[in-house]
Amino acid sequence: MDTVLSGVRAIEREMVAIRHKIHANPELSLKEHATSDLVAQTLASYGYEVHRGLAGTGVVGTLTCGSGTRRLGLRADMDALPIHENTGLDYTSRNPGVMHACGHDGHTAILLTAARHLAATRNFDGTLHLIFQPAEERDCGAEIMVKAGLFEMFPCDMVFALHNAPGERLGTFGFLTGTFMASADTVRITVRGKGGHGAKPHDATDPVVAAAHVVLALQTIVSRNTDPRDTAIITVGAIHGGEASNVIPEEVKLTVSVRAFTPAIRDWLRTRIPEVVKAQAIAMQCVAEVDYGFGCPATINDAAATEFAREVAVEWFGKESLIPNMRPSTGSEDFSFMLEAVPGAYFYMGNGTGDHHSTGGCMVHNPGYDFNDALLPIAASYWVRLTERYLRANAS
Repeated sequence: MDTVLSGVRAIEREMVAIRHKIHANPELSLKEHATSDLVAQTLASYGYEVHRGLAGTGVVGTLTCGSGTRRLGLRADMDALPIHENTGLDYTSRNPGVMHACGHDGHTAILLTAARHLAATRNFDGTLHLIFQPAEERDCGAEIMVKAGLFEMFPCDMVFALHNAPGERLGTFGFLTGTFMASADTVRITVRGKGGHGAKPHDATDPVVAAAHVVLALQTIVSRNTDPRDTAIITVGAIHGGEASNVIPEEVKLTVSVRAFTPAIRDWLRTRIPEVVKAQAIAMQCVAEVDYGFGCPATINDAAATEFAREVAVEWFGKESLIPNMRPSTGSEDFSFMLEAVPGAYFYMGNGTGDHHSTGGCMVHNPGYDFNDALLPIAASYWVRLTERYLRANAS
């Protein structure tokens, strides 16, 4: 059985062309003005009621058919990354230093393709909200949209989102009930001492040594304070302090990434990390300031929504379409904010296993990455099937 709907196959080339246009004109988080214009104009041409302005460049397209009371939300992200593209494609980025290195151009084109087919067939009974979100890569656009009243203005009983997965067989599905991705917080630490001459450390208070102790002590939170059955990650990604070998600086700054799979561990790390940092600084006769920034919470899938999404995949694509042995990812995703507000599920779809960008195996956030066009009609057909099944006539 062909997993692509005939109506989707008929418009595939046109929709791939839209994907290439978006790819060639990438825009960073909260600056997706041209992409937003394209999405809004395209949805309007299909007959959707279009709302703009949430999170600045966000777009929501709404289509209601029949008298059904169910309301479904489907989300696609639109922003690109600050990476210089080196794919050599005909439709390579025209904006130096900016590229669609994560496939958001593909996600947007997938949802637009499904939107076109659903508007043409109108084979559902209820209300469909298509959410085109800015700033997934930076600035947590989902949080901005939710706080601006997304689900008060466009109520949804369930909401879903997908992400392409390079390295997985084309068109396969990865589902997980419960935690799918980790939370991601950023901690900025400043260790202050007393500067002095490198030849006379006894006359100074060295924040570099204190910072070194902080780095080592932070790792004991994971190795000695956290249950081995729980996941916690503390990565010191940056240390800045001093400029000369013979000068002890006044301060050292550290930037730390903190990740967890559960809200309880996340909250506990919020308490334990400042304790450890300040204690180590004091032991070295320094002081430390800790600026703890909360980012994305863990992406936690609703059990019923995940099972529903899995059933649709199995019914249409077969059991062989499921990615075996799925495990949570320690990456993060701001769709988590939408899942905190509305039951729903986030899942992967295989982008291909080949090494070359055209076969979809190159990892995301890589200057050689490109979304696999062959996935577009498959994923769009899945969105159509999921919508028609959730918003079917006489659904309770």
